[in-house]
Amino acid sequence: MSDKNGSGSAKPDVEALREEIKQTRAELGETVQALAAKADVKARAKEQVEVTKANAKAKVLETTEKVKASAASAAAAASEKVRAATAQSSEKVSQAVTVVGDKARESGALEKAQDAREQVRSNPVPLAAVAAGVVALIGIILIVRGRRR
Repeated sequence: MSDKNGSGSAKPDVEALREEIKQTRAELGETVQALAAKADVKARAKEQVEVTKANAKAKVLETTEKVKASAASAAAAASEKVRAATAQSSEKVSQAVTVVGDKARESGALEKAQDAREQVRSNPVPLAAVAAGVVALIGIILIVRGRRR
């Protein structure tokens, strides 16, 4: 660009040269900043840590939502199974009660129990005697055990 290099063109304008220098300085400043950013290992490591943290948090949230959904569906399924088992068992219990009631009526056990109840109500002395005997027997056992120690 100068006369020394053998070109036949005229000298560039001083303002144009200043503008070109200004532009070159700006580009050089940007290049230096980019190189400094690449060379700043500590800052790059911090940035990478932040990116990794953000990714981990996102995965944790995603997994948490999946687990919650899974748990909800499992709870619903378990609840439905419990309802079905409850309905089935209550049906079987009512059938058993019916069968036992029918058998008791057929064998006359209900009538015998009612007769025994009426006898105790009409004459409570034998029941009281049996109760007194049981209490006396327990007392004797406790006294004998106490002497052995």
